[in-house]
Amino acid sequence: MGLGGLIATWQRQIKDFSHAQSDKYTSLVFDNRGMGQSDKPFMRYSTSEMAMDLIELLDHLGWTAQRQLHVIGVSMGGMIAQELALDISDRIASLQLVSTAARLVNTIGYWENLRNRINLFIPRSLDVQVARAKANLYPEAWLNSPDEEPEPVVQPFPTNGDRFAAGEIRKRTNPGVFTRTGFIAQAIAAGWHYKSPAQLKELAEEVGRERIMVMHGTDDHMITFPHGEVLLQDLGGEEKGVTKAFYERKGHHLPAEERWDFNRRVQEMVEKTSKLDR
Repeated sequence: MGLGGLIATWQRQIKDFSHAQSDKYTSLVFDNRGMGQSDKPFMRYSTSEMAMDLIELLDHLGWTAQRQLHVIGVSMGGMIAQELALDISDRIASLQLVSTAARLVNTIGYWENLRNRINLFIPRSLDVQVARAKANLYPEAWLNSPDEEPEPVVQPFPTNGDRFAAGEIRKRTNPGVFTRTGFIAQAIAAGWHYKSPAQLKELAEEVGRERIMVMHGTDDHMITFPHGEVLLQDLGGEEKGVTKAFYERKGHHLPAEERWDFNRRVQEMVEKTSKLDR
């Protein structure tokens, strides 16, 4: 998952795949270093080192067969997924890069870009933190819509935004789960992530373009839409077999905002690439 994200961010897909379809899917979700239940070493992080964390976890589980892994990476997680695919390309069955970038560039103007970067590191009240997270991750229309979760434990929240806010408050007030040090270290790793067109060409050729999907929302305020367009093109584009899933007027966190269509596209990629290995 992305910057500051926890295992719980995948709760919809865990339910939809690992529980509802447990006869077909086995899922691995984890906290990246610096967050949640994972270690939070005080050091400089990089997406390449975070990919090595995952490789060690996969090796420990014995998930080492060729074309065994269907990898989904969102935001910073998509950056880590790029590193993973370069390191163990022969183990990747499908690679789904969601709301992410090969490298971060300024697409919104110098001063706004500078202000946004500075705001990541300025201490704020909890209310302001949650409000900024909501605005960065989701369109206002989705936030103000009735809670879309079809299976509430007690009762639905009034709106999607209320559900998200409750989760953020729980995360940010749980001691040791969301730390400022871990957040800054992850932000630095994402900010310094860089994959050149030549590296992405190598990735696409080693993994196989028909195994790769790029997903992005046109109203993404965290990693703006041009980053998705560049990533798609650097991987070879649709004309060479990469699957494109661009969502008009959608934001950053597509697994929540577009839960059912996101799941459908993931399933289609799994089914398509599974046939390639028969």
